[in-house]
Amino acid sequence: MSKKDLSVLKLKKPNLNNKAFLIYSSFRTYLEKLIKKKAFLVAVSGGPDSLALTALSKIYSKEQKSKIFFVMIDHGVRLNSSKEAKAVKFLLKKKKINLVILRNKEKINKNIQSQARKVRYKLLSNFCSKNKIKFILTGHHRDDQIETFLIRLSRGSGIQGLSSMKKTSILNKKIKLVRPFLDEKKQDLIIIAKQYFKKIFKDPSNTNQKYLRTKIRGLIKQFEKSGIKKERIINSINNLGTTRDTLNVYISRVERNCVIKQKKLAIINLKNFLAENDEIQLRVFSNCITHISKSYYPPRAKKIVNLLDQVKSTIQLKSTLGGCVIQKKGNNLLIYKEELKKALKI
Repeated sequence: MSKKDLSVLKLKKPNLNNKAFLIYSSFRTYLEKLIKKKAFLVAVSGGPDSLALTALSKIYSKEQKSKIFFVMIDHGVRLNSSKEAKAVKFLLKKKKINLVILRNKEKINKNIQSQARKVRYKLLSNFCSKNKIKFILTGHHRDDQIETFLIRLSRGSGIQGLSSMKKTSILNKKIKLVRPFLDEKKQDLIIIAKQYFKKIFKDPSNTNQKYLRTKIRGLIKQFEKSGIKKERIINSINNLGTTRDTLNVYISRVERNCVIKQKKLAIINLKNFLAENDEIQLRVFSNCITHISKSYYPPRAKKIVNLLDQVKSTIQLKSTLGGCVIQKKGNNLLIYKEELKKALKI
């Protein structure tokens, strides 16, 4: 790496290779447009992708003089999780990076990876609110895109689920979720993490065959041996993303026509709603539940479809899904939180 490169990266030693510099240049350009010099949070998991994100964020903070918070969630699921978190904290401390560890106090005993994700974003969001942070950076990369696509394909997801993750998405009204590495390969991020920190950690859950994501990784290897390359899968994911964005425009029009959204209540006009096809109904209904529950992720499509079938086949309906009450009342479908029941006199 040239002296000019070292000057830009503010490093004393050339411990980032040329590929890493290209990744950093792309990373820096993206953050300069989106975040500029504002404070942001880096979600640290201890894996090589999050360590690479930590390294480049540290370099960026020196260059831009911006304030960064490095935060790790100790889910408490594995026996040695606290010990592992402390090991990551010690590693980062060697680079003068202060890692804040937030410990989860909720029990996670089913749908572990899904529940852990919800807990993670909840704790990170609360931390951001307290510290007036508007951006959370995660280390999601190209390989994550492929794994997520295949997981959702196995669950029968529609276009929304199968299309690509976005580099920037809304976590809630005040916080944006930023994924600057979505175009990068995991192997390149591993190299950056090793060169910057001199070591990486391996997550034991990555080899646990009880998790679907672990099985999917093995399947991807079989795909490649059969000639199905990752690049082709990524192309399909991106094409679906384009279709999703087009569909979202239409869905917004439908919602204006058949949904009244308030802070704690959504009212769906069933006549207009049921005139749309199944995919549009699924998306509108899912959006309403997400809006009321204030959750980043909607319930699984299968559960929503089952409930929609009940809506269509029964005159009276009162059920729950995603932390919301769903009630059929006349020609309307009401979606609200349980605490709103008295106020609505239902």
